[in-house]
Amino acid sequence: MPPSFGLIIIGDEILSGKRADKHLPKVIELLAARGLSLTWAHCVGDDRERITATLRDAFASADVVFSCGGIGATPDDHTRQCAAAALGVELRLHPEARDLIEQRMRDIAAEQGQVFDPERADNVHRYNMGVFPVGARIIHNPYNRIPGFSCDGPGGGVVHFVPGFPVMAWPMIEAVLDQQYRHWQRPGTWQERSVVVMGTMEATLTPLMERIEQTHPVKVFSLPSVDHPEFGRHIELGVKGAPAAVAAAFGDLLSGLKTCGAELGPEMVR
Repeated sequence: MPPSFGLIIIGDEILSGKRADKHLPKVIELLAARGLSLTWAHCVGDDRERITATLRDAFASADVVFSCGGIGATPDDHTRQCAAAALGVELRLHPEARDLIEQRMRDIAAEQGQVFDPERADNVHRYNMGVFPVGARIIHNPYNRIPGFSCDGPGGGVVHFVPGFPVMAWPMIEAVLDQQYRHWQRPGTWQERSVVVMGTMEATLTPLMERIEQTHPVKVFSLPSVDHPEFGRHIELGVKGAPAAVAAAFGDLLSGLKTCGAELGPEMVR
């Protein structure tokens, strides 16, 4: 079985509403395209104790986790320090990260027609973006060279740290998935089929849902809605899993709904 995948989104700006999170739907999309799925997601503000606790739990798990945000070098960026604290290791300038950051600074200086000065205060500060927990591995950043990093936890969990900027984070996540987890990928091996059920309560459908899960290797889901502009109060009832199992389970689900006399609306496949 493939590992469970988790997502940590870090930043006060998400929790305060200054920015809308875009990582959750994108990571779901990236995983689904590879026949994988997201098991859990946490959103954490810029609080060192909470970030450290969240990362400690991730490292103690056996999950593959992507952490987005907080790996810069400004005072409100705490993720690198919290990762080290969660692992109980020191922070150290990663030699490959140092080289990548320096090359980026040289490129910027050349674009501006300046001579690169490694001793200039702002340039010295930029090296802090390559200070990672001891033992970290580099995640290359195709956008501007400033790398992310990956760390292994004592419990088998792996956390891959990427920037909060989608233009950087998403290609980096894709690269990690395709370089390190290709052997788990099964495109086209996951499907959802559902139907709109009107005029029925969830409690009435529960025995049918339980029977479907007991007799088929699928998961049943129920999504009630009370104010849909077209269907009004209704339930989207469906199954998800391997396509062959979904086909059989969905057929039984429809038969059971018709036996109950439920009013059915459109069917959907994802």
